[in-house]
Amino acid sequence: MKKIVCIHLYNDFSGSPFVLSQSINILSKNNYIVDLYTSDTEGFLSDTKSNKFNVFYKRSNNKIGVLLFYLFSQFILFFKLLKYRNEDVIFYINTIMPFGAALAGKLLGIKVVYHIHETSIRPKLLKSFLKNIIGKTSNFNISVSKYLMESDKIKNIKSQVVYNALPDAFVKKASLFKYLNNSENFTVLMICSLKKYKGINEFIEIANKCQENKKILFQLVLNATKDEIDNFFQNISVPNNIVFYPSQKDVSVFYATASLVLNLSRVDQWVETFGMTILEAMNYGIPCIVPSIGGPVELVDSGTNGYCISSYDIDKISTLILKLAINEELLLKLSFEAKTKAKLFSSDNFENSILEIFGDV
Repeated sequence: MKKIVCIHLYNDFSGSPFVLSQSINILSKNNYIVDLYTSDTEGFLSDTKSNKFNVFYKRSNNKIGVLLFYLFSQFILFFKLLKYRNEDVIFYINTIMPFGAALAGKLLGIKVVYHIHETSIRPKLLKSFLKNIIGKTSNFNISVSKYLMESDKIKNIKSQVVYNALPDAFVKKASLFKYLNNSENFTVLMICSLKKYKGINEFIEIANKCQENKKILFQLVLNATKDEIDNFFQNISVPNNIVFYPSQKDVSVFYATASLVLNLSRVDQWVETFGMTILEAMNYGIPCIVPSIGGPVELVDSGTNGYCISSYDIDKISTLILKLAINEELLLKLSFEAKTKAKLFSSDNFENSILEIFGDV
């Protein structure tokens, strides 16, 4: 049987390890042996059908510390992967960060497949270095959106767009919700990492501007611990209509009560290349407000199943939320169209594409 060696730097409950977990389960189901190298942390990769190996990775509050830990992790990863020197394997690298794996693959003559999720990397010198590594080592690149493939195209490397999809179990569960929930409240939900560039401050400002309607509630689910959330907001004034939640393995309970989902990423700092939370929301029939640049535009048709608005246009977003909260007819129309569009991003398409790519490589 063919062996795939999967590499992901940091395992958590964010989008990129979620997508890799789907790929691993597809490959395992189709008689591939899968070795997985990732951090010894809890996340979507923890329960995958794979042989797991720990990759050293440590976080730091200091930027220099972050860089040093990152470089050290790649040094260790490089030498760990040299054990495959006499094996017929493929290195499947998730995100552009694990360059140590790509260098090991190049040295050993092993074919390398990159699954590229985002390239909003800082500093720019690091991004340039990582793209250069991909250009010299990759045999095939998977991109999660047309935007990503076109905006950061790497010459002479064959590439293909494979849109992210959701597990059948999630879609089936979401299908039980015909359109929107029947709650008396209008709940605005955002699920994201605990990073300023994700638009957390804008979310708070929007909530503050919507306080005139007491039925509008705001929920912010953050990929962080309770202590990290408390530290982040200790000097920030938060209106009473917001509730914070730490990392969640299952977010379906939040979608089941949501009326609207926001993605407020600041496009001058972080361009969303797809947006799993957007697709999840759409499967529940929840319209979304998303940035007007990047992968979300391939999901949301502005004015049809949601809206594409800059996160900096706080007044426009706030006014729209106040309007939607009292316009049930418009909300139901958007909801119906969101569910319809979500069907285009099926798990069957994702599975067939992954198997075809690794079969060809």
